[in-house]
Amino acid sequence: MKNKKDELLPEYNFDYSNAVRGKYYKKLIKEGSNIIILEPDIADAFHDSESVNKALRSLLEIARSTASSGKLEKRAGN
Repeated sequence: MKNKKDELLPEYNFDYSNAVRGKYYKKLIKEGSNIIILEPDIADAFHDSESVNKALRSLLEIARSTASSGKLEKRAGN
């Protein structure tokens, strides 16, 4: 049996000139997916999924606390 390590090349050259950006985009949107496509300016602001999730969790926390305080004010006003 051939060793898998022997099958790996030290370097691979990929021809990206034939690559198609967003090749599966419409299919993923149609079928439903947890993949989110960020606009380029937003993607530039975040380095990885962790930073996006952290920012969105912070936003959710603010929205929930604002919504909670708004409900309390409405009840107190009635």
